[in-house]
Amino acid sequence: MCQKIESLSDTDLLSMLVGPRYAAILLKDASGSLSRLLHEPEPVAYAQPRVMSKLKAAAELVRRSLLEAMAHRNAMSSPGAAKDYLLLLLANREHEVFVVLFLDVQNRVIACEEMFRGTLTQTSVYPREVVKRALQLNAAAVILAHNHPSGNVDPSRADEALTQTLRAALALVDARVLDHFIVAGNGNSVLSMAERGLV
Repeated sequence: MCQKIESLSDTDLLSMLVGPRYAAILLKDASGSLSRLLHEPEPVAYAQPRVMSKLKAAAELVRRSLLEAMAHRNAMSSPGAAKDYLLLLLANREHEVFVVLFLDVQNRVIACEEMFRGTLTQTSVYPREVVKRALQLNAAAVILAHNHPSGNVDPSRADEALTQTLRAALALVDARVLDHFIVAGNGNSVLSMAERGLV
């Protein structure tokens, strides 16, 4: 008798993907965290390349599924989906990356674009380029996001100032900034600046 897939343990599900030999080892190495396992940036030394390829493929399928869901419904009605998507996209990057989700008038995702890439501690963001792209895509709103490779999700004063600068620049073309997410470099958390009253 087949067991419902929803009732399987993490180890059993992972066994279906990579085989029982690697499932327990991989979960143990990731301290039992599926999130950490899917965000692992480098292949584990003892894992075969095909095993790591399968894990990366699974993470990419989840990321694409979340983006597709946000393209068909109001991204702000389910902020958890946006957080999960950004976590998969930005966690464990070794340098700062600035991403913009461009939204239509119903807050559905038109496009998600990595607009700027920086160093370990900072990224130069050019508001003019964000405004230009918003106009090209006819975006009515945006969600901003970047990562902190250090693992600290607290917004810096520079993050707060940048958010306000982008908010003012985009307002000139009738595009709203709905949120600015900061993703921890260790893949453990995502902070919403809107929830903190900073947008």
